[in-house]
Amino acid sequence: MPTSAIGAQLFTVRDYTKTPDDIRQTFAKVRALGYEAVQASAFGAISPAELAAISKAEGVQIAATHTSYQRICDQPQAVVEEHQMWGCRHVAIGGLPAEYRHREGFVRFAAEASAAARPLIDAGLTFSYHNHSFELERFAGRTGLDILREESDPAVFSFEIDTYWIQHGGGNPVSWLDKFRDRMHIVHLKDLSMDGAKQCFAAVGEGNLEWEPILTACKRAQIEWYLVEQDTCPGDPFDSLGLSLHNLRAMGLD
Repeated sequence: MPTSAIGAQLFTVRDYTKTPDDIRQTFAKVRALGYEAVQASAFGAISPAELAAISKAEGVQIAATHTSYQRICDQPQAVVEEHQMWGCRHVAIGGLPAEYRHREGFVRFAAEASAAARPLIDAGLTFSYHNHSFELERFAGRTGLDILREESDPAVFSFEIDTYWIQHGGGNPVSWLDKFRDRMHIVHLKDLSMDGAKQCFAAVGEGNLEWEPILTACKRAQIEWYLVEQDTCPGDPFDSLGLSLHNLRAMGLD
């Protein structure tokens, strides 16, 4: 088992996960940086068995995934079997499908996803929703994210709060982490910096988010996996992942 609860969200290095050989090299690189776990996301074609073999050979656990919502709906048993093969408990989706992005859609998705994800929960997995900033739009006094929380089944529907996108939407990451503290297993740690008036992605600890209270809120929520992500990087994305890990360890997270 990994000795660290910090994982690399591999969407950060999505240009290096197009083929099985790419994925193998990427697992080796992130392990060399010091990561013992990853979130699988935005991979090119690879068989579940080959991915399991790469994970084992490189000594990198697949702690979580981003999985297509449509696949969860259409092939729940296959999703379960793949995650069991990988020794991975946490299934997440990367965002709300476009057709649900309105008030009635948020309500409908909360109910439909609660039903669709039930087979995952029954098999011992978890299902989480990853936010961006559009979910902080208000509809009759409630944000879309509040609608998802209030209208979904708490026994099924969990959340993967993304610190950057909460801040980007005008929210306080600490407040939202506390609000969802009983419905979280995994979190996305992502920083925000400024370039003039433009908001930018940054390595954790290199931007303007206040990490001490954020990490304290994560501990209150008893987060199992802290997943580092940077959607765009100024140079080599592996360097950005390495810098984030270095900074988080300097903050006392292991």
